[in-house]
Amino acid sequence: MTPLARSTNLAARMGRWSARHKKTAIAGWLAFVLLALVVGGLVGTSKLDSSDIAAGKSEHAQAIIDRGAFADGSGETILVQSETLTADDPAFAAAVTDVVNRITPFPAVHDLHTPFDRGAHLVSDDGRSALIRFEVEGDDAHGTEAVEPILAAVEEAQAANPGFVVEQFGEASSMLALDETIAEDFERAELLALPITLGILIVVFGALVAAGIPLLLGLSAVAAALGLLAIPSQWFPVDDAAGSVILLIGLAVGVDYSLFYLKREREERAAGRGPEAALEAAAATSGRAVLISGLTVIVALAGLFLGGTKIWNSIAIGTILVVAIAVAGSLTVLPAVLSSLGDRVEKGRLPLIGRRSHADTSRVWDAILTRVLRRPLVSAVAAGGFLLVLAAPTLGLHTSLPGASSLPKDLPILQTYDRIQTAFPGGPLPAIVAVEAENVTAPEVQAAIADLRERALATGVMADPITTQVSPNGRVALVSVPLAGEGAGDPVSEQALAALRDDVVPASLGAAGLDAGVTGETAVSKDFNDLVKERAPFVFGFVLLLAFLLLLVSFRSIVIAGKAIVLNLLSVGAAYGLLVVVFQHGWGESLLGFESTGAITSWLPLFMFVILFGLSMDYHVFILSRVREAFDRGLSTEEAVTHGIKTTAGVVSAAAFVMVAVFSIFVTLSTVEMKQAGFGLATAIAIDATIVRAVLLPSLMKLLGDWNWYLPRRLEWLPQVSHETEAAPVPAS
Repeated sequence: MTPLARSTNLAARMGRWSARHKKTAIAGWLAFVLLALVVGGLVGTSKLDSSDIAAGKSEHAQAIIDRGAFADGSGETILVQSETLTADDPAFAAAVTDVVNRITPFPAVHDLHTPFDRGAHLVSDDGRSALIRFEVEGDDAHGTEAVEPILAAVEEAQAANPGFVVEQFGEASSMLALDETIAEDFERAELLALPITLGILIVVFGALVAAGIPLLLGLSAVAAALGLLAIPSQWFPVDDAAGSVILLIGLAVGVDYSLFYLKREREERAAGRGPEAALEAAAATSGRAVLISGLTVIVALAGLFLGGTKIWNSIAIGTILVVAIAVAGSLTVLPAVLSSLGDRVEKGRLPLIGRRSHADTSRVWDAILTRVLRRPLVSAVAAGGFLLVLAAPTLGLHTSLPGASSLPKDLPILQTYDRIQTAFPGGPLPAIVAVEAENVTAPEVQAAIADLRERALATGVMADPITTQVSPNGRVALVSVPLAGEGAGDPVSEQALAALRDDVVPASLGAAGLDAGVTGETAVSKDFNDLVKERAPFVFGFVLLLAFLLLLVSFRSIVIAGKAIVLNLLSVGAAYGLLVVVFQHGWGESLLGFESTGAITSWLPLFMFVILFGLSMDYHVFILSRVREAFDRGLSTEEAVTHGIKTTAGVVSAAAFVMVAVFSIFVTLSTVEMKQAGFGLATAIAIDATIVRAVLLPSLMKLLGDWNWYLPRRLEWLPQVSHETEAAPVPAS
């Protein structure tokens, strides 16, 4: 038997067992995926409510609101506007009355306020715009259902009053429009992602059967993860974005891991090994690299638990689940499938595609690597300097939660938002002051609220309509206060929020001894930003430290582990810089089809760091495993680097190309935040797989020479992990 056939590492043992029990392994995997889907369907996935994203001061305000025992509901506003008539004109009043009469019969409508109510302040300063405000009963899901017939009634009112603008905007109606837009976007993205991924894999393998295996593994891992997610969601409700992230990450790692495994098995067969020996070699080498990569990705994703919000928790649970399942599938069912198929994995071969692609890729990488290793210092300085230049704009990074400004500008509901914002600055999405007392209708409480209103208007950065809503139990009052500016992320709105929190509320409600908190879109965005800035160092530190330790144990080299951390930070930093230049400063707006909001989505930098740090480690571990194999076999460091990078060039390029292509699809979506996510992820992977892996890694390894494998004596106690040596000698280049 070859040395690989006698391997005792975990991945090799799992691969050997699966190959010997093919039917059991394949049937077991199919049963597992089916059972996961059935369990998920029976249990059901519990979702986060929109109020669960509150943090800091907003969370305190939300707690007061919850104690008010309000019925679940969403605030809605109908704009009635005329170019010529004012609100005191009979025709204008008739139009308002028509709208009110059409929406009042709906049982979901309650707490209705019209411009004719005493002290309502629902008419604009010029008198040509008026608002009708009401609540739609129901939580997020039921609210969007209940608002649909109301929107239809408003459209009928518009048709019946052609001389007026009659339009609706609110929490439920905007959520409905956004959900419909996102659903259409992701349906298109999913339809594009699968054929694009399959097409790239066909080019890589040149055979239909071989190309289909990674895709099927990735999709089955995603399906199982989505099903099993229902179980932890009963204790940790998940955000709507978790499903999309699971699809994205599951497809990426599932394809990557099986691609690494399958390419190694095909490589060993091409080198003359028999089917069993080739599979043993792939299990002992690429299988082990997959195991280390998967653990590193899971470690990185676990950092999200330190993010401090339920959103991060739900995304962490979902992504860790799908990565763990993808790793398990790669080490169990994949060897069984390859053992069953044998050389039939080449069925459906397309004669020219695979052979030409492999030759072209090899020639390109040979040319690049030869030049890099000829002048390693120049290559390292040039590549490192270029990445630092790209990363420089990160110093001016500004973040905010996505609000109405991140929605597609051509959405009718956003145009309504703009009209309300123009007539009533801050009115569409006001700050909410939650006030708690034994009885908020008591004269002294009402006097404090009146004082709040007077002080708010006196600041000049808050305006009417300031309205009040009392909870059913009479213990909580909600005071809506429109803020100047454009809302979440706008410095003007944040200054107004600071004035409300720091000056107006303490001087009025606080002076009266009342407990109060401020929430709303601007407040939630500001508090979420503050939380991310507070927790980011802990997340970064956790991920970097554990990844360093894992690589240190795997490769027994403090230099290899440290260098991996630095290189990954460079690629992530460069992606951050490009993200700032494009989306914050607006370079390329017309090309990518968006209007800059002047900010990066709050959750994206932390999310990108964790995801990219994990995914880029896949390539690093895979390449270094081959380098270490060659070094352990007796090649010099330079020879080992040359051999390791050249032999992995094709598969790393293909894996990166798949992820870049899939992530790039998200740049075509409608919302700015999804464009940012797609662009950031795609550019980071592209930078990592080219500049970092093709230039910086080999040049630094050559410059460091045998120092690459340095391990301090005090760490000699670390376990000796075997990087399986190849049975047959391999040329150095």
